[in-house]
Amino acid sequence: MEETIFQKIISGEVPADTVYETDRVLAFLDIKPVHKGHTLVIPKTAVQDIFTLGDEDAGYLMRAIVVVANAVKQVTAAQGINVIANNGSAAGQEGFHLHFHIIPRFARGEFHPLPHTAYASDDERVEFAQKIASVM
Repeated sequence: MEETIFQKIISGEVPADTVYETDRVLAFLDIKPVHKGHTLVIPKTAVQDIFTLGDEDAGYLMRAIVVVANAVKQVTAAQGINVIANNGSAAGQEGFHLHFHIIPRFARGEFHPLPHTAYASDDERVEFAQKIASVM
């Protein structure tokens, strides 16, 4: 895996405004925030995306996401928080080191949800559920 900006931040080669750190996780302010307080949470191991994240690191990462989201919400007086991770180019991933965006949201702010689609039938919906469940 090619070295990313996130690995350079972890190593200290590139500075970041760190808000939370453990031996396995790092959280720092996004340099292009959606709103002030927008924070990135990353595993310190070189993990490209959620598909390559191990179970143990997933647990540490999720605990950190909860801690950071609560802190961001409190400090910014946000009315909500988006927790977003883009996984793969088709999903908009640009930095190929898994990272979660913790974005404070406000009622007065403009929010654009993802477009929704519908299943053609109840049978199609059930078929998708069964296929997904069968590969786990």
